[in-house]
Amino acid sequence: MFMKPFGKLASVVLATVMGASLFLSACSSSSGTQASGSGNEKPKSETKTETAAPAAKKEKADGGEITTAYLNEPQGFIRFWATNTYSSEVIDLVESSMYKFNENQDIVPDLAVGMPAFSDDKKEMTIKIRTDAKWSDGQPVTADDVVFTHNIPINPDYKGPRKAAFIKLAKVEKVADDTVKFTFSEPNAGYIDMLIYGILPQHLLKDVAVKDMDKSDFFKKPVGSGPYKLDEWKPGQYLTFSRNENYYAGKPAIAKINIKIIPDANVQMAQLQTGEITVQGVPVDNLDVIDQFAKTSGKIKLQKDIQTAVYHFVGWNLTNPLFKDKKVRQALTMAIDRKGIIDNVQEGQGKIVNSQTAPSYWTYTDNVPKFDYNVEQAKKMLAEAGWKDSDGDGILDKDGKKFEFEMKVNQGNKVREKAVAVIQQQLKKVGITVNIRTVEGSAFSKDFTGKNFEAIYYAWSISGDPNPEGIWHSREIATGLNTVSYSNPEVDKLIDEDLKTFDKNKRKELLAKVDALIAEDQPYTFLFSPTTIMAYPANLEGFNPKRDGLKEIEKWYFTK
Repeated sequence: MFMKPFGKLASVVLATVMGASLFLSACSSSSGTQASGSGNEKPKSETKTETAAPAAKKEKADGGEITTAYLNEPQGFIRFWATNTYSSEVIDLVESSMYKFNENQDIVPDLAVGMPAFSDDKKEMTIKIRTDAKWSDGQPVTADDVVFTHNIPINPDYKGPRKAAFIKLAKVEKVADDTVKFTFSEPNAGYIDMLIYGILPQHLLKDVAVKDMDKSDFFKKPVGSGPYKLDEWKPGQYLTFSRNENYYAGKPAIAKINIKIIPDANVQMAQLQTGEITVQGVPVDNLDVIDQFAKTSGKIKLQKDIQTAVYHFVGWNLTNPLFKDKKVRQALTMAIDRKGIIDNVQEGQGKIVNSQTAPSYWTYTDNVPKFDYNVEQAKKMLAEAGWKDSDGDGILDKDGKKFEFEMKVNQGNKVREKAVAVIQQQLKKVGITVNIRTVEGSAFSKDFTGKNFEAIYYAWSISGDPNPEGIWHSREIATGLNTVSYSNPEVDKLIDEDLKTFDKNKRKELLAKVDALIAEDQPYTFLFSPTTIMAYPANLEGFNPKRDGLKEIEKWYFTK
């Protein structure tokens, strides 16, 4: 499972991760068909037969540029170290990978030719690669580059957060100029998550030590084989990209991409209306205004109800004594009106989730323990855990300690800030004091990955294989993305068993058990999975109505 902190309002991808990562037709339905029956049809007796005028053919234009904005800065251009949604998006602009994910979370070839071939024992995987791809500096992309790239995360000096995806990879080697073989220590059903990392140029990085790659010039000034190349990165202000003339699939129609760093969603929406931004995710609290602007101005069109593999959550740092008791965490969830947050903060754009699998996934199940909104039951459970208001000040206490903690949220995301304020008021009703701390985006990401929080409001944007090792396995506590320090030996065992299982029905059974155990333990309060809305220029075509952000931008074009 490839996980991105979602930093963009769904946009997700931890954002930061998520998510937020971190992200997307006019007023048509998500299937692309127009709603019929306006209520203004004439009776048949009054209807005149008319000859429809032929639709004007839209001519494809070569060139043009789009401008979008991020709340937070990308981290860099090597995915082994970059974890937020913004980083993933700009990496996909610049770098090609063996495979990419489509909207159904299936892998489709990028630099690869066809699908992976496995040995009978599933310990060897062979992939053929394209021979016509070039780096933006003109050098050819070779099997040696693929081998070089995939040796980075299995190098002993690699200490980054993506090690889990490669833990079963024993070696990778070139077996022909167009063929690479991966050898696993044991069957690895999670192999998919290894194949979506941007391939890196050996000729530019071969002399850089693995431990120094995330501090190298390349991390901020990459050379890639993707559809675009980075022209300039002005920290805290903008990034600009131009099309890669050497791109193997042909140069994209859109000539230039501008990405502004604007840590305030309201400012982003103002610039969308003035035309300073042309492509943007629309926060739900701005939807009415932007929808009206689209209808009256004719300058933009909206794609609504884009399903996401995203879920929002409150993470409880389990090293904090306040959150060690499972019953307390369950009570915290019961004290939060998640449906109310969806309806009143998220404008109804979302679905409650009760565990760690997003509803769009084939492994999703809602047959898990649930802790629905119930203030009185939450109070009872807290009392059973020893938390009572012994001095009558309205705040629970235990052993002389007040139930009070800090909850962090990323700056600029107004919807999340509102949600945290609602959570603060709801927990106050059961005698818990929440002190909200709003943190600038890059610092927020560091606080999350560095476990520097008591409680944190965040979101994961999930893609790839459904095995959740990277977030929930105990071996990911030290250097991975298990930042709440969750440990359950039975969950570890099931995750490991799933990674050796290639039968989809069996995997669904195993992962349903994982979801049930995690739901029971409540290391997160799982909140909701949002849908997203994207605004595009009215004369832009070619985008996939099931994708958000800049995904598949190489297929976009303006019409004349």
